[in-house]
Amino acid sequence: MAAYRSGGVAALAAAIGEPARARMLLALLDGRARTATELAALAGVTPSTASVHLLKLKTEALVSASAQGRHRYYTLAGAKVAAVLEAMSVLTAGSRPALTPNTPTALRSARTCYDHLAGTLGVALHDRLLAIGWLKGAGTDDYDVTAAGERGLLEAGIDCGTACNGRRRFAYRCLDWSERRPHIGGALGAAILETILRRRWLSRESDGRALLVTAHGRRELARRFGVTIEW
Repeated sequence: MAAYRSGGVAALAAAIGEPARARMLLALLDGRARTATELAALAGVTPSTASVHLLKLKTEALVSASAQGRHRYYTLAGAKVAAVLEAMSVLTAGSRPALTPNTPTALRSARTCYDHLAGTLGVALHDRLLAIGWLKGAGTDDYDVTAAGERGLLEAGIDCGTACNGRRRFAYRCLDWSERRPHIGGALGAAILETILRRRWLSRESDGRALLVTAHGRRELARRFGVTIEW
């Protein structure tokens, strides 16, 4: 996303703040592409109204559109947009003396945050990789992978060299909206989730952001990372 001045911030906030548009954006936070018809149903508006909303979101660089066959598919316009939505979800929960999560259990346990792993499992993996010295801080919110981490992650099928070759931010603290603690965002977070799904340690729900831990995944997450799943 481009850097916004005060007027641009107001326009961006207005684009996100309209309830139907907010529902569309949150629906796209699972990283999947959806048609305007699907987004209209999820937002509770007519297809013609959805088209107007999607044009506004596209104008503000919040969504991207691509044509395939007779359909036009919409996705979030990148990881920075997802990070903004995740952070806003934290803010909208308000401040409480003690956190009492009201997130549905399936979403809180494990879910996608755009293209990386979030929820209780995402936070647990983040904490574990720091504890065993596979991740180290690299500035305020960024991480580097240590030599031990490179070897360990590669044994699990996660190639850090490939993940850091792109222009995308490599690894950073992404604040989790249900746990109020960080999970791993960036190219590394995406590589971890892609590997976990490909190896079927987790499976996607048929619709939505929730992820299910398989029996094989429980064993492998414990064996390779020392992450014990208790739900």
